[in-house]
Formats: sequence, C-alpha cells, structure tokens
Amino acid sequence: MGDHGSLSGGRLPLKAMSPASALTRSLTIVMAITCGLLVANLYFAQAAIGPISAELGIGAGAEGLVVTLIQFGYAAGLLFIATLGDLVENRRVVLVTTAIAVVGLVGVALAPNVATFLAASFVVGVVSVGAQVVLPLATHLAPVEQRGRVIGDVMGGLLAGIMLSRPYANFVTGLLGWRWVFAIAAVLIAALWVVLWFTLPTRKPESGIGYGRLLSSTFGFLGRSRVLQRRALYQALAFGAFNFFWTCAPLMLHGTFEFNQFQIALFALAGAGGALAAPISGRLGDRGHARAVTGVVFALMAAMFLVTDWAVAVQALVPLVGAAVLIDAATQANQVAGQRIIFGIDPEARGRINSAYIFVNFLGGATGSLLAPFVYHVAGWQGVALVGAGVALFVLLVFATERLDRRHREQLAASA
Repeated sequence: MGDHGSLSGGRLPLKAMSPASALTRSLTIVMAITCGLLVANLYFAQAAIGPISAELGIGAGAEGLVVTLIQFGYAAGLLFIATLGDLVENRRVVLVTTAIAVVGLVGVALAPNVATFLAASFVVGVVSVGAQVVLPLATHLAPVEQRGRVIGDVMGGLLAGIMLSRPYANFVTGLLGWRWVFAIAAVLIAALWVVLWFTLPTRKPESGIGYGRLLSSTFGFLGRSRVLQRRALYQALAFGAFNFFWTCAPLMLHGTFEFNQFQIALFALAGAGGALAAPISGRLGDRGHARAVTGVVFALMAAMFLVTDWAVAVQALVPLVGAAVLIDAATQANQVAGQRIIFGIDPEARGRINSAYIFVNFLGGATGSLLAPFVYHVAGWQGVALVGAGVALFVLLVFATERLDRRHREQLAASA
C-alpha cells in the first residue's frame, strides 16, 4: 500500500507483532464479544425509555435525553480516548476503560434522580469506546486478504450486542425493573475484564507525536480525506435513521399494538437478525463490492421505512418485523463496507481514522435519538417513516455523485 502522505497527519510506526499475538479464531471471538458487550451499554436506556422516564419524572417529548446523553458521551470518548489507540499501549486502554464502565453502570443502576442517571450514563458512554480500540487492533492483527472478513466478524459481535441489548433490556425490565438491566450488565462487564486480562495481546505504537497533535490529526484526516468524509456522512445518516426507528419503536408498539415489555422484547429480538449482514458485507468488501453494497442497502432502507408506514397503519405485524430486520441489516452492512474502505487510507493511523468515522456516525445517531420522540409525538409513526425514507434517499443522491468527484476517485484508488 502506498505512502499517502497528504492524508497521514503524522504516522505512528508500529512495533512488530509477536507470533503469540497472532489473530486466532478464539481471539477473534473474544474481541467480537468485547465489542458487543461494551456497545450494548449504549442501548439499554433506549429499550427501557418508558419505565426510566416514568420513574425519574422525565416528561413526554424529552425522553430522548435518556438515550442521547450516553451517545454524546460515546462521541466524546471517540475523540479523547479511542484515538489513544495510536499512541498508548492498546491492551491498557481497553482494560482501563472496561473497568470504569463497570463503575459507571453501577452508578446508573443506583441513580436516585435524573441528574445522577444522566451523569453516570455519560461516563458509561465515554468509556464504552474501548470497543473502538479493539476493532482497529483486530484489523492490525489480520492478514490483508482477510481484513474484510475479520472486520465483519468483529463488527458482527458489536452489532449483535446493539441488537440484543434491546430484547435483553426489555425482558429484564419486565421481570425485575430497569435498574437490574444495568446492574447485571455491570457484572457481565466485570467478568469480561477478567477474560481480557488473560487473552488480549499487547500492541504498543511507537509514538511519533504528542496527544495534542494526535487529536488535531484526527480532524485532519476528516478534513483532507474525501473518502472518509463521504463514508462518515453515509453512515451518520444511516445510523440517525436507524436510531429514529428504534427510539420510537417501543413507543409505537406500546401505543398502537398495545405491547407490554415482553412483547416489545420479542420484537427487538427478531430485529437482531439484521446483525447477520455484517460478516456478509465484510466478505463482499474483500471481493471489491463495497460500493455496490452501499447503493443496495440505502435503496433497501428507503423502501423498508415506507413498508413500516403501511404496516403500522393496518397493524400488520409480520411485515413490520421483516422491515425492522432489513433496516437493521442495511445499517450494519453499510458500516462494515465503510470501514473496509477507510482502513485502507493509512494503515498506521487506523485508530484515529476509525475514531473520526465513528464520531461522525454517533453524532448522527444521537441527533436521530434526540429528534425522534418529538417527531413521533407531533406526526406519529408516519412522520418517523417518511423522515427515515427521506434520509435514505438523500444518501442515495449523494452517493450517485461519487463518480463525478475526481478527488474522491483518486484517493479511493490510492487506498485500495
């Protein structure tokens, strides 16, 4: 791969990996589980938004705060912590952030008021970015010809965590109350920490720049790389539409279908099937089909949002479940396709590149979560469906201009 100096923003040469740190199948599974458990923390509140808001006294239309603050915390962690993957020994970063996540989850579980809940949620969001240190580490360990597969497998674990977090939160909330959702998660993350202590290999970048330049170079990549700009925009809008759907889905299922927490959990569990798209997308990326994946998934997303409008209007549950699965699959497939492309920009700055990509992604997701309850209360599910379809169609229009963008074509060819 060529030296794309115009985009590098300061390279950080890596020490050679020892044979002991080679990426085995078992280590890939541990990394996938790590990503899934850490990122699941961001979505528990989304599933239990009703009971949390009721107990803490959060009014209708402001429920988005319950979901949004933890995602803004995640976005902050992407900038200030995940970028350390290009500067500080990676194993240490993952272990420290995982330990703090346990403390934060306990704080959420015991929160006596809304201020404490939101503050502890923000902390959990910040340190859950350990998942975004694990993913570039897995990419560094993987042979180049298997990189898409490894990204897909690890992202499959991460995305399964996202999708299974909702049914888990709904089931536990229905059985024990929402506080136990976070208490049990704290125990699971503590057990994960022990596994990571014994299995996670070390990777120590030979730091050529300081922390300040590290942060500025993260934005430097975003400012200079047209490939990164486009891919981050596509996924931010996809994730915003995704969160639009899942923030309002529990409210709609309870109000229109009169579902209880267990029934909402079953609906979310069915939607988790969309995570299976991640490994498939990764393998297609290895075969050079990442751009084709992007076009197909956004066309699919637009169509499925319109299907949900019809399905809710006539209370047709089976088509609604099918549309939910495909909306999830489209979002996950596009993320993996995007990461397969951007990790070729500069192999020695994958931590910063991934941080910039996911940072923009989560800004889009947090915005979707914040606006979704307002749109739902004002315009109902039809408003949610039309916004989601409109976002997907807008991305398709922007995506169609790629071939007219000479700078994008040149940078994409250089990073292939």
